[in-house]
Amino acid sequence: MEVSRVRALRGPNLWCRQTVIEAIVSCSGAELSSAQMDAFAVRLRARLPDVDVLEPAALAHADSMAQALAYAALRLQTHAGCPVAFSRSSPTVEPGVYQVVVEYSEEEVGRLAFDLAQELCAAAMHDRPFDLAGALARLSELNEDLRLGPSTGSIVQAALKRNIPYRRLTEGSLVQFGWGSRQRRIQAAETDNSSAIAEAIAQDKELTKSLLAAAGVPVPQGRCVDDAEAACEAAAELGGPVVVKPRDGNQGKGVAVNIQGLEQIRAAYEVAATRGSGVIVERYCPGRDFRLLVVGDRLVAAARRDPPQVVGDGVRRIGELVVAVNADPLRGDGHGTSLTRIRLDGIALNTLAAQGYTPDSVPEKGALVVLRNNANLSTGGTATDVTDHVHPDVAANAVAAAQMVGLDVCGIDLVGQNVYEPLSRQQACIVEVNAAPGLRMHLSPSFGKGRDVGEAIIDSMYSPGENGRIPLVAVAGTNGKTTTVRLAAHLLAGTGLRVGMTNSDGVYIGGERIDSGDCSGPRSARNVLMHPDVDAAVLETARGGILREGLGFDRCDVAVVTNVGTGDHLGLNFISTVEDLAIVKRVIVENVAPDGMAVLNAADSIVAAMAENCPGAITFFARDRQHPILAAHRAQGRRVAYVADGHVVLAEGAAEWRFALAGIPLTRNGTIGFQVDNAMAAAAAAWAVGLSETDIRLGLASFVNDAATAPGRFNVFSYRGATIVADYGHNPDAISALVQAVETMPATRRSVVISGAGDRRDIDIRRQTEILGDAFDQVVLYQDMCQRGRADGEVLALLRQGLQQARRTTEVSEIHGEFLAIDAALDRLREGELCLVLIDQVEEALEHIERRIAAA
Repeated sequence: MEVSRVRALRGPNLWCRQTVIEAIVSCSGAELSSAQMDAFAVRLRARLPDVDVLEPAALAHADSMAQALAYAALRLQTHAGCPVAFSRSSPTVEPGVYQVVVEYSEEEVGRLAFDLAQELCAAAMHDRPFDLAGALARLSELNEDLRLGPSTGSIVQAALKRNIPYRRLTEGSLVQFGWGSRQRRIQAAETDNSSAIAEAIAQDKELTKSLLAAAGVPVPQGRCVDDAEAACEAAAELGGPVVVKPRDGNQGKGVAVNIQGLEQIRAAYEVAATRGSGVIVERYCPGRDFRLLVVGDRLVAAARRDPPQVVGDGVRRIGELVVAVNADPLRGDGHGTSLTRIRLDGIALNTLAAQGYTPDSVPEKGALVVLRNNANLSTGGTATDVTDHVHPDVAANAVAAAQMVGLDVCGIDLVGQNVYEPLSRQQACIVEVNAAPGLRMHLSPSFGKGRDVGEAIIDSMYSPGENGRIPLVAVAGTNGKTTTVRLAAHLLAGTGLRVGMTNSDGVYIGGERIDSGDCSGPRSARNVLMHPDVDAAVLETARGGILREGLGFDRCDVAVVTNVGTGDHLGLNFISTVEDLAIVKRVIVENVAPDGMAVLNAADSIVAAMAENCPGAITFFARDRQHPILAAHRAQGRRVAYVADGHVVLAEGAAEWRFALAGIPLTRNGTIGFQVDNAMAAAAAAWAVGLSETDIRLGLASFVNDAATAPGRFNVFSYRGATIVADYGHNPDAISALVQAVETMPATRRSVVISGAGDRRDIDIRRQTEILGDAFDQVVLYQDMCQRGRADGEVLALLRQGLQQARRTTEVSEIHGEFLAIDAALDRLREGELCLVLIDQVEEALEHIERRIAAA
């Protein structure tokens, strides 16, 4: 078994909506023999017991090795705690070669699981040992390091419930919600509304106390000190037990509570001084420790926190009791688990000493041993939910404290006897205000009801009904994608929206190109959706990006499929037939929002069949209003687009919008058939997004199909009384459409300049010149920059073969170099003639043609 081309599909793909690892797996005949497979199955089950979930019959089939690999990679992840459920192995057209697909929740975890699954299968194949426990430990540790923590994860889950898309911007907790101009960002429990000033105030505990006191919020007396002796003096001034803590600490680190005596104070000072830039000594407030969570202008959760402690059994030492408590699977070293392991550090040792204990002491049965006086979860404490018992006065003081500091999400530390009485009755006080508070004590308290505080934070960021999405139109097809994308973007921009657009020419934001080259893949799509100045997106979605990485979005409002025809790039990446190609291109249709729309070409039967896979509604378009699929769809009162009496018609039920073809420059008065199709598709997409009839009419009329607006898409020039048409068409369907278009344009003689991309099949390259040979008098062949693995001259030879039976072409010439070929054709061009130039280097070739025209 040999594995190659392992890649991550990071968005919806041709296999599923989930993120998956995809690999090519080659299996030799010997490895797939029945006898060996039986033995392999037994050994595999011995090393991964639940692999017997595989159907016994499957292990006797030729794809069992690949299937076992997929299943093993999946099960290793589930055992490591990853929420995954999908795996698949699919045979390719090559005998013994399979595509293996395994879902992942964290990409690096998925890749490691796939590697370990290979090791597992190899161990079973060769009867070698496999360290399952070690493999699972590696996966679990990596998953723990990479997955979102409980605070961030709860907010993300709340967003998903509201259909708000999200994207992790780092491996940490920085997350973007929504798209474009509707995006918001968080980092853990900190939102983009949390100001740096407010956080700085919360970090400075002395400043925080002074502000809260000014607002009438009860706080403990105390002051900052510079050394241990000053700490002792401050404690003496306050009288009684004190709290010593860092001025700018967090998570309870370096905090000593309820201490008195010079030695304890000096020791506490030394610990606190290592945790911050200053130390505060303040009066100890007796009572229980409570954490109140404020989001916006309301209290959303409250928990009582108890310090870490163990209960004696009269047998085990305190150190052994701590080890037993830490063995709880809910306890971990970081913030990824509900509870934190207890540490026997300096503060814990001092706390034990104050009770007359050491770690080696054996407390009596039932004796409660407190291990530190502060109750932060990060130091091993527990939490009990008390949200339903909070008095309105307590809640009001918490909200006042948060607003005085300026935090929109705020953790308030309150010390008091309880939370069901006003603070004034119990001499309680607020001891800290925390930015980016931990949420796990509220999500999964040790006792009591968990609170969906992530939902509260999302509700504070997005109003009811908002989902952070902008209108998104995705366009796929064999031909016409770029023109349809450009026209749809133009229509949307005409309403004042700032449109982000991707296509095979670049990435555009508000009409300005910010990236160049073929940008029809998922990375460019994600960049547009991350841009804060985008109100709507129109994205060309090419097959290559879908196969390579999946979609760059989770769903779209409108999916347009212009055509599939006889296909293009067949034979690459195991896409060998038109049906295979259609499965890839329909991915955008499968991921239309339930309230969205697919705009499909009814005249292309393969495209029309995609309607069955659409979760939303359908608009069919075709030039022929009598087309059976379109006519039946309209008879049902559904949306259609067609041509009638010199107009593009958008109809739904009895309602019709009519746009004269004479008023759509793109179509050249309706004579360019494929541009009529593109205009219908774009207009139907704009209609689906919600544009008015007037908006669409004005947009269609103002879209000019020149080299600046739509480079390489049937750009027409006048040259010394002759006509030049420049187009990027490089497949048989595109060539046929271009021939039909230029035949509507009068000319005394017709010539064409053409090359071919080497990554097409031989039959597709030959077919292009077979079509051209019946329509043009002269053919100029050139070798372009896109040989793509072909030998020198191989493409030209195939193009010549296509001209062997030409019925019209009488003159054929070959030139090396695109610009030289263009020059040769233009030098021979005479008044009244027409030359079709099939360009490869779009921008450079157009600039070359324009220079020739300017010089003439």
